[in-house]
Amino acid sequence: MERIPINPGTIDWSGENPGMYLKESAEGPFVTLISFFRVVLSPHGRGHAAFIFQDPHGDGKTPGKPNVCVTDNEPLARYLKDHFVAHFGVFKGVPALASCRFEKGNNFVAAGDARATYTERFSSERGEIRLTWEPLGDVFMVEMPKDKSATGQHEMFSLFVNASGARVSINGGGVAGRPFPRDVAGKASSTAFLAFSETWVRR
Repeated sequence: MERIPINPGTIDWSGENPGMYLKESAEGPFVTLISFFRVVLSPHGRGHAAFIFQDPHGDGKTPGKPNVCVTDNEPLARYLKDHFVAHFGVFKGVPALASCRFEKGNNFVAAGDARATYTERFSSERGEIRLTWEPLGDVFMVEMPKDKSATGQHEMFSLFVNASGARVSINGGGVAGRPFPRDVAGKASSTAFLAFSETWVRR
């Protein structure tokens, strides 16, 4: 079918959404789940939200393994959690969603050339946090139709950049796990990735 130049759907949000879904072994469970949002347009305005689940299958009460969302726009963060993150494949049904605590964040800054390395840096009550994707690899464009998207209500468009490595620093400390290969709509990818120009269009 021929593409039309103007998408007739409603844009629910647009921005960036890189992620790190980390395991200890290829067949094991995810031990750290991170989804970072830099939103430039939404019903709740602009803002950032970093969902960092260090106890994704628990209640986040283990010392040193909290389940938090660091944000400078809590209404936006709650909107993303309830209407999008909760539907993402690796997040769907995990107990961490219910135990997630919202913490004030500030000084959100991106660095790197997005060809070899990329870092998101920001501050929270637990100190400085750095999320680094490196080395970076394949670049590909995703156009996910409504019937195959995470929510089942949106078309999703995004520029993906694979990362074969990921580093996390939370006030100088790291997190468990590392990225592993995965499949994205038939494309060989990784559980650590950048997602730029991401737009969710409700149809």
